[in-house]
Amino acid sequence: MKRPGLRIGVVGAGAVGQAVGATLILAGLCDQLLISSRVVEQAAALAADLDDMRSAIGSPVVPYAIEVPRLWDCDAVVIAVRAQFTNPRSSDIRMGGLHANARVITGLARELSHYTGTVLMVTNPVDLMTRLFAEQSGCPRVFGIGSSLDTARYRHTLARLMDVPVDAVQGHVIGEHGDNAVVCVSSTTVHGRPVTVPVEQIREELARRPGRINAGIGRTRSGPAGAVVSALRLALGLTDGLVELSTLHGGGYLGVPLRFSVGLPRPCMPSLDEDEQRQLHLARNKLRTAYQAVCDALSNCSPSVRNP
Repeated sequence: MKRPGLRIGVVGAGAVGQAVGATLILAGLCDQLLISSRVVEQAAALAADLDDMRSAIGSPVVPYAIEVPRLWDCDAVVIAVRAQFTNPRSSDIRMGGLHANARVITGLARELSHYTGTVLMVTNPVDLMTRLFAEQSGCPRVFGIGSSLDTARYRHTLARLMDVPVDAVQGHVIGEHGDNAVVCVSSTTVHGRPVTVPVEQIREELARRPGRINAGIGRTRSGPAGAVVSALRLALGLTDGLVELSTLHGGGYLGVPLRFSVGLPRPCMPSLDEDEQRQLHLARNKLRTAYQAVCDALSNCSPSVRNP
């Protein structure tokens, strides 16, 4: 389904922005795809490349390169920027770019202050960047796509291990998009029935899969792009359904299942056993502590921040 006149913006013309743009051209969700980047020539080059793709496949989506302030006219904006930084971490890898990316996201939040459309955050650490953008911008509809991607990986992995179709698996990964992700084993079903989930195998695969992808092709890109398109269909009211997104819940931002009806979200938390509740509590506390630390650091920085 496609709504006439729909405009979607993408901020960031790097690996993930390129994948998001190409996936939106293929999906045909909108009439116009507006691309912004700190490097004007990069946005223009990506728009030209996507225009070639549009012509080749007959997509209705027309790409343009624009500056960030013109994104105000969009129905939704996807933020897929990444600051330049060296990540020294061997664990909790997504936290490595926290402070560098926070400065970039803060700058974007100022430029899109009180934007009324839907914002989808891709930049890591996604739960913290989602909260930072929401609170700095005052935008009412800001979601992060991390738990959606985690859930897709979970369902795919469990389906492979149990030799069933992915559609037969129903289950969620919530909390942090990172080392403290909560796999909701107790509520997982296969063909509608409870199953014994090989938890350690699942957690090992969820932890190692992004690293294998990064080692092979440099960045995870297609998975996040798919999660973006899936979330946009729901958030823009093109279809109804359930998706796991980072949103305000319990005093902070973390991944929870949201049921969208005509574009309006409603939290739909699964039942959690005692261990899963403990894990969710740990994830919430970890994110709260990290968010306070980055806010403290930003308060000591110059207010002048450019978007990439």
